[in-house]
Amino acid sequence: MDGKTFARIGAIMFVAVVITATAVELTRKEEAPQVEFVPAGEVGAADPLRIALRRCRDMGEAATRDPVCLRVWAENRDRFLGRSSAPADAFPTPAELTGPDANAAATPAPSEGE
Repeated sequence: MDGKTFARIGAIMFVAVVITATAVELTRKEEAPQVEFVPAGEVGAADPLRIALRRCRDMGEAATRDPVCLRVWAENRDRFLGRSSAPADAFPTPAELTGPDANAAATPAPSEGE
């Protein structure tokens, strides 16, 4: 068999595979993905650590100077690494995080000598 005939047979086989793949793709029906949406309020609403982490995330760069955020990040890191974790009541409640004194609690009060 010479090279020219072999090349023609290979080209015909390639075209046949392409036509078959195209026919299969065109006849396949699209199936909608089965996605269940969970409202944001139901995901981890009872976890005070998660609430505090979200608060710190929303604070942006100011969170790097917030002692509550530093403590929350340390606890999250310890939880991730499997170290002992603090009790759930060690973190501020949502009311404490959003209350009018939320920023005042984060800044230390000046001492009497200052």
